[in-house]
Amino acid sequence: MPQSKTGHSPLTVLVCASAILAISLGVRHSFGLFLQPISVAGGWGREVFGFAIALQNLIWGLSQPFAGMLADRIGAGRMIIAGTILYVAGMLVMALTQGEFAFVLGAGVLVGLGLSGTTYPLVLGAVTRSTSAEKRSLALGIAMGGAAFGQFVMLPGALGGIGLLGWSGALAAMAILVVVIVPLALPLFERGGAPVQAAEMGAAAAIRTALRHRGFQLLALGFFVCGFQVVFIATHVPAFLSDKGLSAGTGSMVLALIGLLNIPGTYFAGLWGGRWRKPMLLSWLYLARAGIIAAFAFLPVSETSAYVFGAAMGLFWLSTVPLTNGTIATLFGVRNMSMLGGVVFLAHQLGAFLGGWLGGVLYDRLGSYDGAWAVAIGLSLIAALINLPIKEETGAEAVKVAA
Repeated sequence: MPQSKTGHSPLTVLVCASAILAISLGVRHSFGLFLQPISVAGGWGREVFGFAIALQNLIWGLSQPFAGMLADRIGAGRMIIAGTILYVAGMLVMALTQGEFAFVLGAGVLVGLGLSGTTYPLVLGAVTRSTSAEKRSLALGIAMGGAAFGQFVMLPGALGGIGLLGWSGALAAMAILVVVIVPLALPLFERGGAPVQAAEMGAAAAIRTALRHRGFQLLALGFFVCGFQVVFIATHVPAFLSDKGLSAGTGSMVLALIGLLNIPGTYFAGLWGGRWRKPMLLSWLYLARAGIIAAFAFLPVSETSAYVFGAAMGLFWLSTVPLTNGTIATLFGVRNMSMLGGVVFLAHQLGAFLGGWLGGVLYDRLGSYDGAWAVAIGLSLIAALINLPIKEETGAEAVKVAA
């Protein structure tokens, strides 16, 4: 097992990492519930909220490689605390906002920067560096299961908070919850960078090699599709169901079911990723998503069909993350894991930007979400195809392939 750079056991790192992801992504997952009340209170169209969430994901993605590079050098814990401060500040600005500009600044810029310091690449990079190669895929799956549990718990909590405190009070209460990430980050303080393994490269060589590597490029394109689908669904499905005459509670329960079923989904993705080719599993995952989305979007919508969609989609929701990060670790080793994970995550967030923004634009222009659903299905089929040719070489073999 790799020597821990934190002074804590791999199990402690895994537990704290899972809790950090549960809070950070659970809070983030609830933002779709605020679309209608904030838009009504501000007198805005849905495009304003959609743009803020889209910008959030773009800022999150653009800053992620740099946050990852710093985490690889100075340790994940310090960067997580910095991200927490920005996250809390952004949510407080959202809660106290008095206009479109302030809301976009808080929700889009500050929360986006905060998420780059408290989510996948940094946290999973720390887990990867503390876990042996044979257990790595499973550990990543367990960590993402923690994120899924947070999403399941946070949705009913956020909906109840809106009912009791109003949307502004609920956002302020969730900002206080995010502060809990600070003590959880302490076991992830790493003393220096990750230990260098025999076949691993320095940062400059790793980024050059990765950007020229066809498998890395295809992996990033597939993750772009994941980002589009996840943010479009999380942001717009509550409003989509409301348009169909269903209650806000139904939308909240659908997102909660996604989080609940994501727990076994990510666990088994991590488990199976240690047994079979991870790119092949990714192809099947995206193909399944296409079928689930098509059935939900273009068949009659009811409360039952909405719950079935939430449960089915949850099985494949964040299952891409342990498989994608596990493939990166196989290709390039763990020394630059947070940085390279951040580069691939940038592609994810470019897709997320389009998913959040385009959903609002198409709705405002066409009066329905049909066009956005069609785009999500087509992209899923493309992602299923482009993951098939990816090969899982070791870091040394990846250098030869890219040369």
